[in-house]
Amino acid sequence: YLQLCAEDNMTIANCTTPANFYHLLRRHMKRQHRKPLIVFTPKSLLRHPKAVNTLEDLASGGFQELITDSQVDPKKVTKLVFTSGKFYYDLLLEREKLNREDVALVRVEQLFPLHQEKVAEIIASFPNVKDYIWAQEEPRNMGAWTHMLERLSSVPLQVVSRKRYAVPAAGSSTRFKMRHQAVIDQVF
Repeated sequence: YLQLCAEDNMTIANCTTPANFYHLLRRHMKRQHRKPLIVFTPKSLLRHPKAVNTLEDLASGGFQELITDSQVDPKKVTKLVFTSGKFYYDLLLEREKLNREDVALVRVEQLFPLHQEKVAEIIASFPNVKDYIWAQEEPRNMGAWTHMLERLSSVPLQVVSRKRYAVPAAGSSTRFKMRHQAVIDQVF
């Protein structure tokens, strides 16, 4: 497994839109060289009201390894938040609720291999950023945090996540919701 990762012979993705998932699968099948594809996709995105695309998005375009935030003015942004998967929609909902224009949410759709040049382009497009954050709903000792820390070493990256836990499940839905909201509150 480690040798496969070291030689860049696999792709690990966490798509947030149906079109991007479609284009990921399409790209994988059209490649001459077959390599393992690992996709994290929660069932909740199948019915999420914001996880939708037009037919045009499906018919044209291609897989986006990173999706930058086009809903905010880059000059107003002081906090750049990198995240992946369905947690993006939780952060987006909170940003809309708080009416925050100083926080940009960047979706990392392909976790491995991470396209460093595209990351650098996105970072450069937000000139007034003071805080760079990797936000994940998983505990700090799980998820993609350590992977992203190594690959985003060009900026002072901080993590916002749940505390370290031995198990991923909180044991009760009330406790989970409280911990989940605490992570979202810490981002904003």
